[in-house]
Amino acid sequence: MVQKNKKPPVTRIDDPTAPKRRGRPRAYQPDIALAKALDLFRKGGFAATSLDDLSAATGMNRPSLYGAFGDKRELYIKSYRRYREDARAAMQDIFREEQPIRQRLLRIYAVALDIYLSGEAGPRGCFTVMTAASEAVADPDIRAMVLEGFAELDKAFAACFRHAREKGELPEGADPAVLAQLASATIHTIAIRARAQVPRGELEAIVKGAIDVMVGTK
Repeated sequence: MVQKNKKPPVTRIDDPTAPKRRGRPRAYQPDIALAKALDLFRKGGFAATSLDDLSAATGMNRPSLYGAFGDKRELYIKSYRRYREDARAAMQDIFREEQPIRQRLLRIYAVALDIYLSGEAGPRGCFTVMTAASEAVADPDIRAMVLEGFAELDKAFAACFRHAREKGELPEGADPAVLAQLASATIHTIAIRARAQVPRGELEAIVKGAIDVMVGTK
């Protein structure tokens, strides 16, 4: 008598004795790895950050780094883009909210200082000012990103000053474009001084003085 083939037993998904699926799981999380690379580039810049440094920080070997992010330059650009996205997200609501111009500027600069003074090993300043601006000299793609960032910040500040002028907070002769450039220059100044470990109190005094110049002392 010929025995019929028995059907294999059905294994439940949650059965702890079920065989594990084959396949190599991803050993890293891209967002976390990119954040680690961003920290290194902000601290040391492009040239001083080696592939070995990036590998140690992210926990990824070189082939994995290349596979996930491209070469060192591509990783740098992606890190810089991530920095700008994070900074934009931190400030965009303040630029959009309805509030007096002095209060708005104070809040913008306070958030900027939070960003520039952050870092476990000390203040890291601004990625744009401290490292990307230097790389922009020889790299047209990075230069385009830096100039785009400057223009974006100027535009956002100009909209704030234009709105303040319409509300009567600024005189009719006030030039929003010029004031925006002064506001952006103040951002860059406190970024550099923050990296040099100037105390926050001194940086806040610079901010207050700059705002007095831009919108008056009333």
